[in-house]
Amino acid sequence: MKMSNKRKSISKISAMGGDSSQDNRYYYGGRLVDENMIVLRKRIHETKMIERNYEPPSDWMDWEKKYYTSYDANICSVVGVLQDKLMNMRPSVALGTIAIVTLSVPVSTAMIGFHLFQIVHTVLSAGVH
Repeated sequence: MKMSNKRKSISKISAMGGDSSQDNRYYYGGRLVDENMIVLRKRIHETKMIERNYEPPSDWMDWEKKYYTSYDANICSVVGVLQDKLMNMRPSVALGTIAIVTLSVPVSTAMIGFHLFQIVHTVLSAGVH
């Protein structure tokens, strides 16, 4: 900061250390992108499990208690396989697949609801006569 003739002049100097291409690969859109966030979440969950002595809640079913300790590893492996498949696809095919799955769930739910409504309507109309 320099002061001269009753005028304030502020100089700002910034430097970036290291290889800029290496540093910029984690910087995207004004925020830091942490590619190991899933690892952090997994460690937090493991810490919570250790605090509870690896005991699942008592109101869970037996099969839930059985898979409680390996649940995180199973989820990570399934998401990893899904990510690998999507990354090896062409972007248009991957986006199309995601769009079809996203749209098929509400459509199938609406169809099931419509058929259940028809069944209930038929049963009630037959019971009234």
